[in-house]
Amino acid sequence: MLIYNAEIYPSKGSIIRCGYVRIEDGKIVEVSEGAPEKISEGDINADGLRLYPGFIDIHTHMGLIGDGQGAEGEDVNEDSDPVTPHLRTIDGLCHNDGYFSDAVKAGVTCVVTGVGSTNPIGGDLIAVKTSGRCADEMLVRRVGIKFALGENPKSTFSERDSAPITRMATAAIIREALFKAERYAKDKADAEESGDSLPEFDIKSEALIPLLKGEIKAHFHCHRADDILTAVRIAEEFKLDYVLIHCTEGHLAADILGEKNASAVVGPVICDRGKPELSRQTVENASILYKNKVRTAICTDHPEVPIQYLCTSAAYCVKAGLPYEEAIRGITSTAAEIAGIGDITGNIAPGLDADLVLTDGDPLEIMTDIKMTMINGKAVYSKF
Repeated sequence: MLIYNAEIYPSKGSIIRCGYVRIEDGKIVEVSEGAPEKISEGDINADGLRLYPGFIDIHTHMGLIGDGQGAEGEDVNEDSDPVTPHLRTIDGLCHNDGYFSDAVKAGVTCVVTGVGSTNPIGGDLIAVKTSGRCADEMLVRRVGIKFALGENPKSTFSERDSAPITRMATAAIIREALFKAERYAKDKADAEESGDSLPEFDIKSEALIPLLKGEIKAHFHCHRADDILTAVRIAEEFKLDYVLIHCTEGHLAADILGEKNASAVVGPVICDRGKPELSRQTVENASILYKNKVRTAICTDHPEVPIQYLCTSAAYCVKAGLPYEEAIRGITSTAAEIAGIGDITGNIAPGLDADLVLTDGDPLEIMTDIKMTMINGKAVYSKF
């Protein structure tokens, strides 16, 4: 299948003013300038429309907080225990929630979704496509474990008169779980090598082993600058590949984060300062982080900001000083790379999934219309 006569905007690479993309078995196999040699029935004439990679929101709670369902539709926080790394998001994901339809209409083809931030260690995070017949079909891969610092764990567990009720206890609980997982992994490896009995099965430690091996990333919920630097401190202690989620006061420590080659996911951008941790929130955050060489993506934190306002969030970051191209990358290729799925999606290039969006203008302009959204080479939304 071809999409031809398109103005192609790869997030990495030069703009092709008139070209085509060839798709086979859901993958991009060719991206070329000019007209294809042959056009067949079923090929799509873009008629000069802009073609972008599908947009990616790297931090959401899609499918775990239901569309218009209230408390009945919430499966986002298992706050009966402060340490739950063994929770699997896919087991709570409502794949046909109405917000997934909103996502494809807005050109969002992939999201990272998972548990909330009440627990110091909450559960896993997964990347999913925004259309599919079941959660297993939508799954791209498991990408991380959710950690949370600051007021959310404190306020949740202080109401129960149990730890953590301070930032110190939150960090200590995280360290304890990571130390236990390290020791468990070593004991398991030693037993397998020597032929001795394996240690008693520990599902929580098992869930953390891929993190300790660097196979997935630690996603730290952190707003205040001190919490951000605590996340960095813990990650460095355990040699974790990490992502700073929200990073609200990142602008106050941007030079430090840049020196450490940190990655940040900024957002929600369009929101009020609804709690003390947000008192120093500024829409200039993404721009300041980028200028200090912090790799930066943009999120909605859906449903804090509904998923359909991802591009609008990026536009506000541009208005506040983030270069336009970096804002586009922050919801496409940079987002994919930070999430650990850049080998699958996030750009228009051969070998990647055919996750594509046709627009009638600049996607960061509010009046621009999404004409078609394609996931894995299939049009899941179209105005043609």
